[in-house]
Amino acid sequence: MKAIVTGAAGFIGSHLSEHLVSAGHTVTGIDAFTDYYPRERKEQNLARLRAGNRFTLVETPLAEADWARLLDDVAWVFHLAAQAGVRKSWGRDFHVYTVNNVEGTQTLLEACKGRPLERLVYASSSSIYGDDVPLPMIEDARPQPVSPYGVTKLSAEQLCHLYYVNYQVPAVSLRYFTVYGPRQRPDMGFHRFFLAAMRNEPITVFGDGRQTRDFTFVSDVVAATAAASTRGTPGAVYNIGGGSRVELLDVFELIGRITGRPLRLNMIEPQAGDMRDTYADTARARTDLTFAPAVTLEQGLRAQFQWMTEAGLFNA
Repeated sequence: MKAIVTGAAGFIGSHLSEHLVSAGHTVTGIDAFTDYYPRERKEQNLARLRAGNRFTLVETPLAEADWARLLDDVAWVFHLAAQAGVRKSWGRDFHVYTVNNVEGTQTLLEACKGRPLERLVYASSSSIYGDDVPLPMIEDARPQPVSPYGVTKLSAEQLCHLYYVNYQVPAVSLRYFTVYGPRQRPDMGFHRFFLAAMRNEPITVFGDGRQTRDFTFVSDVVAATAAASTRGTPGAVYNIGGGSRVELLDVFELIGRITGRPLRLNMIEPQAGDMRDTYADTARARTDLTFAPAVTLEQGLRAQFQWMTEAGLFNA
């Protein structure tokens, strides 16, 4: 099959592209290399893909892509490109999120109208739920995001739905819950926590540390995303979570055991837009996608620590 992966140079996008290539598919990766974190990291993500002949990278913003050419004979579109980060989405930076997350998605969906796609799989986020949803979170709960980032992810998800209803674009949305593992972005929690531990620096904790997250290892997310391209119901939304609700304080203890270095915590006030708790009900994904997370939190953290060690990130 021929597939497009937007955001292919990113954390999850590069893993997904490798998975598809390994399965024998041909992948065109789209990436704009935005400056949210260093391009060098993204180029390293692409190293294995560039070494093969089943992957082609097109460097372009979504709004400027030649979709008429790129979508020719494509069966699957995996839309992972987005401006990430809750805390930076406030204030003057909000327009960056609307351009990349909302307008970019609309441009892609418009280009997919009338195309014989099997699926368009959109990477949404648990950030769309907010704090007033009962746990575990079910897909039919009323979304009330508490961050501008969450608003843009929900807006793009709604665009996918309306293009399905009105133009039969076979869009499937996956709400990822706190993804981690090798290649995790440098601004994300586990990456920062491991760095602080190895450098004997204090870890800044926004809040009391008792907030909870449903952490999901990247290989489990990739498996669910690939499955959605053949098994996902067009127009449907699926939670993709790791299967357990864990307090941050327990994460810090686990990281201390893995690194052999007790962590020093610096507790400060919670940040605007940070959700208190997340926990996914994945029954729908288990039924439709045969989704079954296989990596425990400890296994996943050890894999991320090993990757960071081998990549020399603790020496920088």
